[in-house]
Amino acid sequence: MSLSGNEGKRSWDAPQQCRFRIRAYRFVQVILFAINEINHNKKLLTNITLGFSLYDGCFSEIRALESTLRLLTGQQQAVPNYSCQSGSLIPGFVGDEPGQAALPMARVLGNYRYPQISYAATRSVFSDKIQFPSFFRTVASDVNQVRGMAKMMRYFGWNWVGVIGAASGNNVEAVMTLKAELLKNGICIEFLEILSLDNIYNNAGQIIEIIRKSTTKVIINYAVVQYAAPFIEEAYKQNVTKKLWIASTYWSISPDLSKKIKDVLNGSVGFAVHRGLIPGFNEFLYNIHPSKFPDDPFVKRFWEEAFSCKWQHTEMLQSSLANPRSDVSQCTGEEKLETLDTTVFDVNNFRFTYGVYNAVYSLAHALYNLQKCIQTEGPFNNGSCATLRNFQPWQVLHYMKHTRFVNSGGEEIFYDEYGDSPAIFDIQNWQILPDGSGRYVKIGVYNSSAQSGQELVINPGDILWGKDFPVTPRSVCSESCLPGHWVTVQKGKPHCCFDCIPCPISEITNQSDATECIRCLEDEWHNAKHTDCVPKVVEFLSYEEPLGVSLAFFAVCFSVVSTFILGLFVKYRDTPIVKANNREVSYLLLLSLCLCFLSSLIFIGHPKKMSCLLRQTGFGIIFSICVSSILAKTIIVVIAFKATVPNSNLRKWIGPKTPATIILFSSLIQIIICVAWITNNPPFPEINMKSQDGKIIIQCNEGSITIFYCMLGYLFCLASLSFAVAFLARNLPNSFNEAKFITFSMLVFTSVWVSFIPAYLSTTGAYMAAVEVFAILASSAGLLVCIFFPKCYVILIRSDLNSKGILVGKETVELKK
Repeated sequence: MSLSGNEGKRSWDAPQQCRFRIRAYRFVQVILFAINEINHNKKLLTNITLGFSLYDGCFSEIRALESTLRLLTGQQQAVPNYSCQSGSLIPGFVGDEPGQAALPMARVLGNYRYPQISYAATRSVFSDKIQFPSFFRTVASDVNQVRGMAKMMRYFGWNWVGVIGAASGNNVEAVMTLKAELLKNGICIEFLEILSLDNIYNNAGQIIEIIRKSTTKVIINYAVVQYAAPFIEEAYKQNVTKKLWIASTYWSISPDLSKKIKDVLNGSVGFAVHRGLIPGFNEFLYNIHPSKFPDDPFVKRFWEEAFSCKWQHTEMLQSSLANPRSDVSQCTGEEKLETLDTTVFDVNNFRFTYGVYNAVYSLAHALYNLQKCIQTEGPFNNGSCATLRNFQPWQVLHYMKHTRFVNSGGEEIFYDEYGDSPAIFDIQNWQILPDGSGRYVKIGVYNSSAQSGQELVINPGDILWGKDFPVTPRSVCSESCLPGHWVTVQKGKPHCCFDCIPCPISEITNQSDATECIRCLEDEWHNAKHTDCVPKVVEFLSYEEPLGVSLAFFAVCFSVVSTFILGLFVKYRDTPIVKANNREVSYLLLLSLCLCFLSSLIFIGHPKKMSCLLRQTGFGIIFSICVSSILAKTIIVVIAFKATVPNSNLRKWIGPKTPATIILFSSLIQIIICVAWITNNPPFPEINMKSQDGKIIIQCNEGSITIFYCMLGYLFCLASLSFAVAFLARNLPNSFNEAKFITFSMLVFTSVWVSFIPAYLSTTGAYMAAVEVFAILASSAGLLVCIFFPKCYVILIRSDLNSKGILVGKETVELKK
């Protein structure tokens, strides 16, 4: 851009060897449009007319640098570090579009502090104000775009992607930044391929073969447009389908893409530079016609490219079609721009064009602020000011850094300390309509200056994914692990490729794709799906449970029966059958049996300190009295039989003292054992959280398991002795036939308690107590039934047998006679 005091100078450089691009031509038109607006705006620059010098860099660093030096020199022949300018001054430069061309320009212009405003150079290095002190841009840097892309990947749940870049300095740097950002966000890259600049089509074929074999559904094509377009064309030729393309700002809405590959891109999603409003510019574009702009060296080439035709007389301008085909129609000039597809000639969605527009206005506003400067109050030495007819580039740079204005579209334009504009990207979805036409639909926005967590906004209802994907595609190496599982990375693969392993016992995960399981607290347990910790079930033999209620019921019933039999024996105490069976010992035995049944109730209910002390010791002492009584009855039976022999010395042992001594002595030993137990290592209640998964067992710890088994062993010895004595006395005369019942009762008693030991050791928790209660009830019931039920039968039903004659056998003999 050049500046003169009267009429703006216009110069064109139209290289014939460059490929004509419609979008680049629109950049030219927006410069014309903006300068025309500024020159007609009497409030902005008075008595000053802006002009421009236009050069096409052709995506060439050398050509961009050469054109820059020619502008600085003021001559067609570039003379480095020498200016032949006369008249018009250069306040700044707009461009270049590609970053690799803008880079050498920025280095040269930075030396002289010429403001340079690029509308498409996104390399993050341009934010370095030490290297590029005079560089500005109306587009955000690549850093912001890759952050937005990574957030979009996470939004759609895509963690398995492929990446394609181009082997240009600008693009390689951007691809490496993208790779780092993707990995930082937990997104894995299945392949990263760089398109070679030497032979792009051969290289593209190799990469397409990699894509065909890949498992990813999402491919980020981050190459610049001149490489992205031919690569997509090759993918179209090789019928690469079921892949979703993600486009960068380099080519996402480029009209340079050929029409034949639009179907390949159907459903693709791309980041696009924020769309802006340029009032009146669409009408300006529709007004373009070769007849109206005869001085425009590009207008006929634009017409040929837009309508795929060629002018009949090409001597005035070489056709853009290098090898015109016979089937290409002739340009007539009657073609209507309004009929063009928006993907070819878009007059409504201004993005980079909008950046060019704002770049021109930024320079104009910098000049406006320079013009407003008041001498003695200026920003330079001694408060001096520059003038529009005499200024230095570094003075314009000062005002550029502070430029802030609202453009004609109502948007505020400014640059931060790094010369960057706010990072706002539109997220576009390319959609093919039923009539075959295509359109870009805005489905969201990424704004880096928004509040944390709200930078990315997407409207999923506006997306059409294309025929290959009726719903949102899934692109993951491994499906997400459900809660209750944790991920383990597959050997030799990225962290996104994993197996789902169920959490181990007592551990949970309550989120998807957890890297480790969380251990529950000691008093908690995992639920069935390992997704939550729940309180462990508290278990003990309770009165609320059917088992506890049943055992308590039988204990009470048998104790009542024992009491009833005791009352029956007391009532019929003078009958021969009661008197013949040592009624005092029978009373004690019945009483102890009643207490044995009731002692089992101590084992039911919440274990407490006192109940734990009493349950085993009480049971042991009461049972020792019970078994001692049976032993005494048995010994008395034997003594009574032997005492019938004339002159027997055993007669003196007949009487109440002998059984009392036996019972007292036998019980005293058990009492001593229990007292030693309580004194040294008494039982106590404990909470057992380890023996059974998912349960807290409240139980009585026996304290000393050795003494516990000593107590049971002593009972077994008493029972065995009673069994042996009763067995030896089983053949005594009928009057002393109680030994037979005692023998059988002891057999039942010992069988129950021998079975009790392995059953007790193989159970835990409530069932351990239940096994012991059952053993108490079964053994006690065996004694009660075997010893006393036959006598009750005689007393209640066969009273005719309850006579002394029957018992001594005399009546039996008489009956036999």
